[in-house]
Amino acid sequence: MDSINKQQPEQNHQDLRGPAAVAKIKELVDKAQSCFFCTFLAGDKSVSTCPMSVQTVSDDGSLWFLSATDSHKNQHLATDPSVQLMFQASPHSDFLMLQGRAIVSTDRAKIKELWKPILKTWFTGGVEDPRISVIQVKPEHGYYWDTKHNRAVVMAKMAVGALTGQTLDDSIEGSLRL
Repeated sequence: MDSINKQQPEQNHQDLRGPAAVAKIKELVDKAQSCFFCTFLAGDKSVSTCPMSVQTVSDDGSLWFLSATDSHKNQHLATDPSVQLMFQASPHSDFLMLQGRAIVSTDRAKIKELWKPILKTWFTGGVEDPRISVIQVKPEHGYYWDTKHNRAVVMAKMAVGALTGQTLDDSIEGSLRL
């Protein structure tokens, strides 16, 4: 019975590269939909963090956001394009951390492509609001913590583990390289 719980760490670790990394990013971002978007303050070791909604993830793994041109975030990115994004889609799994570089533009075609009516809450001028900018984050690397099975299997394993006092670990984690 004890052999059930003796998994080698390698079974719970899977590093992903290229298309497999992009697929994992898309999967976890789709579940979370928003993240903590961290920028770095120039000449300082301080980090500025704000919640942001991902509008879409491209096939190359780029994450796209809409932001106000006069925001602190955009000011920080003008001096240091380094970013860290942190996602949590559920209390027990679906965690993602990405590090990369941001590119800020006012590409009107991309703004129209990413626009959703709910965004009028922040951009009262609608899709034509001159304060809208596009932020493309190109991840360079990251790390994820997920589960091997769907939510029902994970919950069943957690319940059995709680009842029996055994660890029935269903987690998987690994690095991401694009």
